[in-house]
Amino acid sequence: MRLFEFIEEAIEGCAVGPNAFPVRERSAGKRVVIFGLPGAFTPTCSARHVPGYVESAEELFAAGIDEIWCVSVNDAFVMSAWGRDLQTSGKVKMIADGSARFTQALGLDQDLTERGMGIRSQRYAMVVDNGVVKTLSVEAPGKFEVSDARSILATLH
Repeated sequence: MRLFEFIEEAIEGCAVGPNAFPVRERSAGKRVVIFGLPGAFTPTCSARHVPGYVESAEELFAAGIDEIWCVSVNDAFVMSAWGRDLQTSGKVKMIADGSARFTQALGLDQDLTERGMGIRSQRYAMVVDNGVVKTLSVEAPGKFEVSDARSILATLH
């Protein structure tokens, strides 16, 4: 399974632009928080979900988390622009699942076609340790109670 991250500056092993990476390889040997949400620039996602992880990033890193990924069914260009807007650099990696393959493989997709959004992700958060999901918290429709950064921090202590 591959996801995509937009790289704005050339770094070793990564060209500038959208870069595909295998999830299994990228998470190997790491503890990663992956949180999914319905869409970039949407109200709750932009006002509460992503900012909560940006604000709590240092606490998560101190608790043994190596990386924090925000995954959304958007393309890498949109995720990069959203990350710049929310100042996520160095804290939260904005990861694109443009075709919803990762989201569907997890069984966490939802059909928002009637609302003009197509197939999207449910709101969730998980802790992945060396490629293995250790905790998974999925929100009830319309809720934001268990996938926020504070809730994930509580599972780490």
